[in-house]
Amino acid sequence: MPAAGPLVDSFGRVHTDLRISVTDRCNLRCVYCMPEEGVSWMPRSEILTFEEIERVASVAHELGVDSVRLTGGEPSVRAGITDLVARIGRIGFSDLSMTSNGTGLARLAPALVAAGLKRVNISCDSLRPERFAEVRRRGNLSNVIEAMDAVEQAGLPPVKINVVVIAGINDDEIVDLAAFGRDTGRVVRFIEFMPLDADESWEREKVVAGEEILRRINAVWPLEPASERASDPAPADRYRYADGRGEVGVITSVSRAFCGTCNRLRLTADGAIRNCLFANGEHPVRDLLRSGGDDAELAMVFRRAVWAKRAGHGINDPAFLRPTRSMSMIGG
Repeated sequence: MPAAGPLVDSFGRVHTDLRISVTDRCNLRCVYCMPEEGVSWMPRSEILTFEEIERVASVAHELGVDSVRLTGGEPSVRAGITDLVARIGRIGFSDLSMTSNGTGLARLAPALVAAGLKRVNISCDSLRPERFAEVRRRGNLSNVIEAMDAVEQAGLPPVKINVVVIAGINDDEIVDLAAFGRDTGRVVRFIEFMPLDADESWEREKVVAGEEILRRINAVWPLEPASERASDPAPADRYRYADGRGEVGVITSVSRAFCGTCNRLRLTADGAIRNCLFANGEHPVRDLLRSGGDDAELAMVFRRAVWAKRAGHGINDPAFLRPTRSMSMIGG
């Protein structure tokens, strides 16, 4: 077994949250995530097996990681995903969640809950069917709304709705999306557009800052802070509605980085540990898993990844280099 002790980086941040990308494949071509054409999928042999993912998760748990989120690509397209949820669920994490685009989730919801899934985030960038189709390039809005209902009917708490806000694309729906959250009891999390799109069309002018998002909502429904950034490792700054009708979140990766409280690591579908969403350096474990490496060696890769973590992602530094992998290849 790996040596005891938490995963602490040189800045004192304790890493307890692991995001696992279970596949590089997706059934959509979202404008901020994947190119419309020319997608090259990894050969199946390069993707971690369920047994390998389970082993990495088990070692992470021994190192103090207590929260796992399954991502993609789109996790619901991975054959046997409920089996993987059950495998990870038996390890003993305090939280096991999934981020999905929702298009194929409704039919899987009861089985995923029975397997041990505890929470779901669903991406939905527009409430207007035509615009939704334009942003997603495939799929339709009704399927995503159906998935939200199905997840909650299966016994999970209200879903969190992830909205990537892009100036000139969907920023005119900020108040409408906030209203949808208030009416349904769901938490809408507005995410600043980040330089992780496969088309590399990101421009700073397309970023709608979290402060502006909150200003527009607050003008209609007054808000008050629901969390303290200094002590909250979650990526979203949370605000509650003053009238008691729920809360809303903003993820300000570009305008106001929260790197000082980040507690996350990522495992890519092809078996690389990443210590930052914007990192270019990776720490591979797949070959170690397949060449007979033991758990202590695997734990050391985790520790090296954490020790190599920088103070911040540097997205606003002149020398910043965008990651070579797009969001669909990293996982959210």
